[in-house]
Amino acid sequence: MTPVSSKQYTDDVSLLMVLMDTNPLFWSSTATPFSFSKFLSQVLSFLNSIILLNQLNQVVVIATGFNSCDYIYDSSLGHGNLRAETLLQKLEEFVIKDEELNKQESVDGIGSSLLSGSLSMALCYIQRVFRSGSIHPQPRILCLHGSQDGPGQYVAIMNSIFSAQRSMVPIDSCVIGSQHSAFLQQASYITGGVYLKPQQLDGLFQYLTTVFATDLHSRNFLQLPKPVGVDFRASCFCHKNTIDMGYICSVCLSIFCKHHKKCSTCGSAFGQPQTSVSTSNQKRKAPDN
Repeated sequence: MTPVSSKQYTDDVSLLMVLMDTNPLFWSSTATPFSFSKFLSQVLSFLNSIILLNQLNQVVVIATGFNSCDYIYDSSLGHGNLRAETLLQKLEEFVIKDEELNKQESVDGIGSSLLSGSLSMALCYIQRVFRSGSIHPQPRILCLHGSQDGPGQYVAIMNSIFSAQRSMVPIDSCVIGSQHSAFLQQASYITGGVYLKPQQLDGLFQYLTTVFATDLHSRNFLQLPKPVGVDFRASCFCHKNTIDMGYICSVCLSIFCKHHKKCSTCGSAFGQPQTSVSTSNQKRKAPDN
């Protein structure tokens, strides 16, 4: 990608947007191999290390719940080192509000977190920093995610990924759940970020500091984990299911799992069956809706 000439970056100053998965449906599940308290303690140590590496570094934490997302910490507001009491209080208030929104609907199994919403909030914050002046920290996003992917968020997440790519903002992914995340694999691969699924969650702090603490300039001299077996499968626009083979609209590139007489996205009428293609090999383009 060609850098934007009007933007000037400082080499070793970072703006780290941390998207923290606080979905109670994930953390309360018996399938979760890691407790939230242990997770939070190691993340706190990591965030404080980022602030200590450079006094100009900025850390912003966004909580990603089941129904909502919210900013819970911003080091630019003069809080100094991140204290456990401060973050716990903000997290508790957020989780209570998020659970209240969930009482109106019954959820079976482990629901997906609102990753699309937190990505959008992070990108909006970064755009505000971009417009604040020509010299600013190098922005990057770190997703600390554990919940399963939500196929219904496919379009919104892909739009966020391509927006980050256009803005030259890498999306790093640290998956703490039992399964890989196809969405975050694609996000890190497309934006030039790092995707990692730690094998030993008890050593999460070591993974975070050795892989995700380095600034973008220093990464040019390090051997960081490379993506292996990225899952490029897409979700159909009709049922939001992840599919291997599907039908694609030749006008807007919307994907469907079954043949339709009319495209539900752009309204184009199909005189004959659409072309059946492998969703993992199709040309990557931002969805239109």
